[in-house]
Amino acid sequence: MPTPQQLKKALSDAGFLVFRTQGEDVVIAERVRENLIMDSGVRLRASQPLQVRIVLKVQRGHFPGEDEARLFERVRRLAGPALSGGFAEVGNSVVPVVDPADAQRTLDTFYEIVVAKDAEGLDTALDGVRFALTLERSVAEKS
Repeated sequence: MPTPQQLKKALSDAGFLVFRTQGEDVVIAERVRENLIMDSGVRLRASQPLQVRIVLKVQRGHFPGEDEARLFERVRRLAGPALSGGFAEVGNSVVPVVDPADAQRTLDTFYEIVVAKDAEGLDTALDGVRFALTLERSVAEKS
């Protein structure tokens, strides 16, 4: 089983930007602007077997007044292409976005699900990461 550091190198060698490692997960970055990279919501887990994970989310502030069940329903609809591609839901969470200047103040809340797919080897895992990066990972605001 490769270590997170070995996966980080393999991902870099394959042309991916790495945002950080979190435990066993190597978090892939997304370039938002020339000078700004962000967490893409795509991870490669150093496990046996390797596992590609995608965090999909909706922001409560974009859908004021909707209850938690409806917000999670929106995210699960967003997950459709990943589920069709062999991913399965492995978790969900409610994540508050706290004001960096005032830890007592919540600015917004994300409703997230995590989908994952096991990979038979590194090449398959890299293909899974490529696929994951083509997907929408955040529910768009209502127009």
